[in-house]
Amino acid sequence: MSSSRQRGLSLIEVVIFIVVLGIGIAGMAILYNQLTLASVDPLVRKQAVAIANSLMEEIQLRPFTYCDPDDPLVFTAGSPAACGIQEGIGVEGGETRYADPRFDNVSDYNGFTMAGSIQDINNGTITGLAGYSASVAVANAGGDFPAAVPANDALRITVAVTGPANVGVVLVGYRLRYAPNSP
Repeated sequence: MSSSRQRGLSLIEVVIFIVVLGIGIAGMAILYNQLTLASVDPLVRKQAVAIANSLMEEIQLRPFTYCDPDDPLVFTAGSPAACGIQEGIGVEGGETRYADPRFDNVSDYNGFTMAGSIQDINNGTITGLAGYSASVAVANAGGDFPAAVPANDALRITVAVTGPANVGVVLVGYRLRYAPNSP
């Protein structure tokens, strides 16, 4: 008998190698797919932040006074009792964002939503923003400020924007009441 040895791989070793290699390639394919999906996320998130920031700025530029801005005493009332038309949280008088009479106070935006697309101030759909939605909540700021600021003199504005692939952004801002008192 000769003692020569044969070299090579058995059929079982080849099959195990193919299975291990297949699992590795499948894992890499899944990882590649996840990275490809996530690469769009920064663009969607940036756009959602821009939408939220734009809406927040629009809201914060509105007045926040004791009286509705349609009231002639709006700039002189020192308390809600001095108003002919008191301002409360929510829309009053059929006001909308898009047509006269328009939202004229911060609190009018409470409950405002844009679903499925984003519209400009004239209710024109902004191209390229299909799939984005925005909502606004306005509430008394309560204890968010030191005791020197009464709870009813500050509003917390929350703007939430959702984009494609459920990318969400939430901005929170504040607006303090101003109502110049007559001397």
